[in-house]
Amino acid sequence: MTTSTDTSTQQNSVVPMAIVAGLFFILGFATWLNGSLMPYLKQILDLNAFQASLIIFSFYISVTFTALPSAWVIRKVGYKNGMALGMAVMMIAGLLFIPAAKTQVFALFLFAQLVMGAGQTLLQTAVNPYVVRIGPEESAAARVSIMGILNKGAGVVAPIVFSALILDSFKDLVGTELTQTQINTMADSLVFPYLGMALFIGLLGFLVKKSPLPELEREESDSEGADKKHIKEALSHPRLALGVVAIFLYVAVEVIAGDTIGSFALSLGVESYGVMTSYTMVCMVIGYVIGIITIPRFISQATALTISAVLGLILTVLIVTGDTSSYAISEALLVPFGGVALPDTLLMIAFLGLANAIVWPAVWPLALSGMGKLTSTGSALLVMGIAGGAFGPLFWGITSSATDLGQQGGYMVMFPCYLFILFYAVKGHKIESWK
Repeated sequence: MTTSTDTSTQQNSVVPMAIVAGLFFILGFATWLNGSLMPYLKQILDLNAFQASLIIFSFYISVTFTALPSAWVIRKVGYKNGMALGMAVMMIAGLLFIPAAKTQVFALFLFAQLVMGAGQTLLQTAVNPYVVRIGPEESAAARVSIMGILNKGAGVVAPIVFSALILDSFKDLVGTELTQTQINTMADSLVFPYLGMALFIGLLGFLVKKSPLPELEREESDSEGADKKHIKEALSHPRLALGVVAIFLYVAVEVIAGDTIGSFALSLGVESYGVMTSYTMVCMVIGYVIGIITIPRFISQATALTISAVLGLILTVLIVTGDTSSYAISEALLVPFGGVALPDTLLMIAFLGLANAIVWPAVWPLALSGMGKLTSTGSALLVMGIAGGAFGPLFWGITSSATDLGQQGGYMVMFPCYLFILFYAVKGHKIESWK
């Protein structure tokens, strides 16, 4: 009887998990498309490094402003309707890119990014609980890992699709001064891909609304006073408070590695700048797989986090001090297998994907250890750390404009980030009290 019940439960979970898997892929696709969009708009609108970083900033800052309102919306309309609503907002954002491209007004692109980030936040708030609560609890960790791989796998596909649909026609223009006619042509090439993406997301949202996806039980919200009390109590635990900072800094370096690599490649005259984010995402997927195999069978979460931080520090130094005219790594690893020759510094930025992959899954359990009834509040605070994705590229852009090394020198902002992550891995997560 038990075996029959378990089999029925697993079968009932197949369709919901397939839908959720598709949504995680869509989330990853829309997120990591920024890595190609940023250098493309930099070229069209003639932006400096700081201005280009605002493209990423406007996307991720939405998390700060819409995370808590999204939770309120979910409590009002439910998880399933929340998913459909989130995709509707993403569809609107896709349509906003059309007037932005036609007018070439930078502010419109930033607004479209802001709306896209808001839609993504609402969708994430609705879809993440399904990963844990649809299916057996004992296999939840495996489902989370699979969704992570899907999200980052979309990050491999998105730049390739963007390049195939848009960039390939303009490779000869890299490093040249564009005429207004060429700028208009490049800008107009965004219209149909974003129109197609908007219509596809809208259709998918409608199908989700009509799908057999079961509704999850909604949580009752506490009073505002109780919420503030829980937040204050949660932050009284050093491992949680320091974990929030670690997540903030981690997302900052993750987005720097994934979304600025294309802009840096463009500055070096690399024709395939639009697909560079794919290199970083491939390394992240490899890092995920390594984590699944080794943790906790061979190494602990704290040890994995320590290794990740040390690798990040080493790669940061090599990126900032490296010779951009050296192609030794690609000539050894890529060219013999039909790959393209790329500067060593670019590939070391991609290798940061290996350093970053384990950080998120390692910090969460360390930060929430022993939180008990405050676990949900602690989780919400950790999610707020995603706002680091807004500020990482911003400070990279500011530093790029302020140093003689330009964009290459901008990567030095990652060093203190990895240094703090190392502190958290070695000592921070062990601190029991602020006294």
